[in-house]
Amino acid sequence: MSDVYAMGGEVLFALNIVGFPDDLPSDVLTAILRGGADKVEEAGGVVAGGHTVVDQEPKFGLSVTGQVHPDRVWRKSGARPGDVLIVTKPLGTGVVSTAIKRGVASPEAAEASIDSMLRLNRAAMRHGRAVDVHACTDVTGFGLLGHAFEMASKGEVAITIAAASAPLLPEAHRYAAEGQQPGGLTRNRAYYSSIGVTVDSGVDDALIALLFDPQTSGGLLLAVSPDDARAYHAAAADTGQPCWTIGEVGSGAGVTVVP
Repeated sequence: MSDVYAMGGEVLFALNIVGFPDDLPSDVLTAILRGGADKVEEAGGVVAGGHTVVDQEPKFGLSVTGQVHPDRVWRKSGARPGDVLIVTKPLGTGVVSTAIKRGVASPEAAEASIDSMLRLNRAAMRHGRAVDVHACTDVTGFGLLGHAFEMASKGEVAITIAAASAPLLPEAHRYAAEGQQPGGLTRNRAYYSSIGVTVDSGVDDALIALLFDPQTSGGLLLAVSPDDARAYHAAAADTGQPCWTIGEVGSGAGVTVVP
């Protein structure tokens, strides 16, 4: 994977990429496209067109063009010993989505998960511009620990995550304990545990699962100095942007999870 990660930029425009079956009502497609356009507009961009093909399974995505000053690109590398780690969204969208698909999620848990996925990272990113972000990634398909491992390996540093500090979506822990875990979670756990993620024996197993849970529209994971962490938290509190300090950076390699 490339070391350069296009964090810190602003959206200019996006193109719709759609696969849609002939046997679904066209108003379903209209609703999907309207939802995408609303989010692009919220991010400050416009939808400039796109491409649609007939497909047996509905698929939708956006090809996004944005801009960022070359001196302000945030990279996965760059975390320094002494930094602290901040995450900007709670974990558990994969587990809660699995519970929804299996018909066991409460309306409250489903609503909280959907609200989290709908929230853009725009405010979280803009607060980062006011401080010196040493490294950044979003938390998506590889889960928190997979993306933390990327940050550690590319920065040639060690990362320690305090499991108890990790924010969780409502009821996510219970669903994880009950086995409502997506396949990607199991694959993340097996792979990253084999290449450098170590978990202390005192960490609850359901919590470990959530740290490996693949996220849809997850938050940002930022490495900043302790002083900048305090400034970031203060700015985020002023705007209602949630954030949590969940770990620290040290010398060495790999990721360690402690209770």
